[in-house]
Amino acid sequence: MYIVEDEPTIQDSLKVVLEGYLRAEIVGTAPSEAEAVAWLKANRDGWHLLVVDLLLKQGSGLGVLAALAALGPKCGLVVALTNAASADNRAQCLTLGADAVFDKAAEINEFLAFCADGLGEKA
Repeated sequence: MYIVEDEPTIQDSLKVVLEGYLRAEIVGTAPSEAEAVAWLKANRDGWHLLVVDLLLKQGSGLGVLAALAALGPKCGLVVALTNAASADNRAQCLTLGADAVFDKAAEINEFLAFCADGLGEKA
């Protein structure tokens, strides 16, 4: 799994929860759009789950999703996990190729269930 999240505390919490709950390996993290896009370009087949926050200190998760879409077919699930899960942002994420969008505060259980279902054979 690869995580795009700029808040270190949230990034660390996601690592613990995802590794513990899904028993999957975190292959990397990025706090910015530029770092995430560079890693995704260099590792096109190196992940099974990409978790992207929309609000980053540098760039945005929407930029990451757009860059990923430009790379061609994706190799795993793409999930936006954000505090900015408005109807417009959800629609834009899905249009850019995200498989699902979840609100960090209100939908964490749904996020974990979606990831577990989607990665059942890969995790």
